[in-house]
Amino acid sequence: MYTVNRAAPAVAPSGLETFKQATSGGISITAHRGDGMVLLAFDLDPKLTTDLAGFAVHRVPPSGPAEYLLNRLNFTTKVTAATTPAKRTWTPSDQAPFQKFRWVDFPADTQPGTYRYAVTAMYFSGNGLKAGPSAELDVPGIEEDAFSNFRLGFTRGYLSSQAYAEKFSNAPIRPTPKSMDFDTTPYLKQYDWLGFHARKLVFDFLEECVPNPKVEVDAFTYDLDEPDFIKALIKLGPRLRIIQDNAPLHVGPGAMEPKAVAELQKSAGFKNVVLTHFERFSHDKVLIKKVDGKPVKVLTGSANFSVRGLYVQANNTMVVDDADIAAAYEDAFTQSFNAWKQFQQSQIAKGWSPFQAAGVPPISLCFSPHTSAAASLDKVATAIQGAKSSVLFAVMQLSGAGAVMDEIKKLTSQDKIFSYGVTQQAGTLKLYKPGQTRASIADFAYLKSKVPEPFRQEWDGGPGQVIHHKFVVVDFNDSNPIVFAGSSNLADGGETHNGDNLLAIPDRAVAAAYAVEAVRLFDHYHFRDVMKTATATSPLQLQGSGASKKWWEPYYDQTNIKYQDRLLFSRAGP
Repeated sequence: MYTVNRAAPAVAPSGLETFKQATSGGISITAHRGDGMVLLAFDLDPKLTTDLAGFAVHRVPPSGPAEYLLNRLNFTTKVTAATTPAKRTWTPSDQAPFQKFRWVDFPADTQPGTYRYAVTAMYFSGNGLKAGPSAELDVPGIEEDAFSNFRLGFTRGYLSSQAYAEKFSNAPIRPTPKSMDFDTTPYLKQYDWLGFHARKLVFDFLEECVPNPKVEVDAFTYDLDEPDFIKALIKLGPRLRIIQDNAPLHVGPGAMEPKAVAELQKSAGFKNVVLTHFERFSHDKVLIKKVDGKPVKVLTGSANFSVRGLYVQANNTMVVDDADIAAAYEDAFTQSFNAWKQFQQSQIAKGWSPFQAAGVPPISLCFSPHTSAAASLDKVATAIQGAKSSVLFAVMQLSGAGAVMDEIKKLTSQDKIFSYGVTQQAGTLKLYKPGQTRASIADFAYLKSKVPEPFRQEWDGGPGQVIHHKFVVVDFNDSNPIVFAGSSNLADGGETHNGDNLLAIPDRAVAAAYAVEAVRLFDHYHFRDVMKTATATSPLQLQGSGASKKWWEPYYDQTNIKYQDRLLFSRAGP
């Protein structure tokens, strides 16, 4: 167990506030900063809702043209279950205002610098629209990191498929048949865009390590087929030690991992390559940088070092530049490398180890497998039980057993806690939202026809997970926010049978980034889910001025969950 306190809690640099808010003339805009994206929440004095058509959002990037954010709905086009990607229409929000009180903006090409956003209440006027009160604010550095020694990155994946279609004409992301030794040059622009900051963190880490003869790397790998990643490991030669999972899925017919292992045994030496699956999986995705034999930096997260892990799946990666935290990961690696069968009985598997360091948010670490899942998961379950305002999550699957799975499943029946979540299991995608006693299921058979190539082949559930995150965010903008993330699937079986790592980060900036990602995923899939039941007589379409029940009324009804939604996201902090 570790207890390291070397400095006061890290504080985000000036100009990178987690929340920003501006109010003018009865309207407010609140920005929650994510990784290369921002969640914009709106609020409006109820006295100003008469004839409200929605909200227009205008964006001024650091460079390039200013524009209104686009709405996938408008007043004239009917979106139904039969609407294909090619038939979707996007309309500027001053002409098709958003009829909801928040929106996630994820620019197709993020830029360093300050983005300016203005939100305007739009009103029905005769046969058209007129602008009402407006508020604007600046959001600095949506592409910058909040801490000097901690970096967080998410994959873009194929989730922004409309943007991918426009930028890359839905080009394939690797050649057929599948291999691990193809030339990635024709695909690098796609990889950079799809992998986004998660990919950048992985390859920046390797670029630091490979050229320096004083640097050694210890690596935990699970899925392993990204060609350039494997080539970088090979270049390390005997400066690499690696633990590769050898569960049946990574040694059977068609698996790429045996080919990668054979190459690494040649370059690093047989003694530096350990194959294990603990009792089920060696499931960590970790790189540890050592200088002159001493650990100094670590990369971890949910993203596998594979084409799917970095370019298809929704995933996250973290880099922590701190010697003490890196040493904890090195201890876990050394224990696994030398005596993985005894890991459950090792000191490092006993429970949580807290760290405090300059330039890094407070972090606690927990390494598995444990003799009891309670060693790691009780802390997560207790945080969910104690939530004051919200629980947001994206978890690979909820089919496992244990306290965390139980608490997440209870969330939908708690009317005082706002909960949003996305999970995938058994060939289905499930969306959990407040006020529902059951999850909404966005089935793959339907979604497959709504996703353009090259991603359509991923939607039959066979090739693997699409939602691969493993994170839970509790009270992201309340007084005690906390995030749980890492490689752990947060179920009892994994915690007692898998080699995994789990982080607890009680920091508002980190919590906001994960919260924005959770909302982005939920809204993306929820829209496609509601398309499933839309018909020509009951299509998805913006509400016109003649409706008897106004679209905005639930947001001001204290008995409706949308009231809680409006208040939660439009506030800046506790």
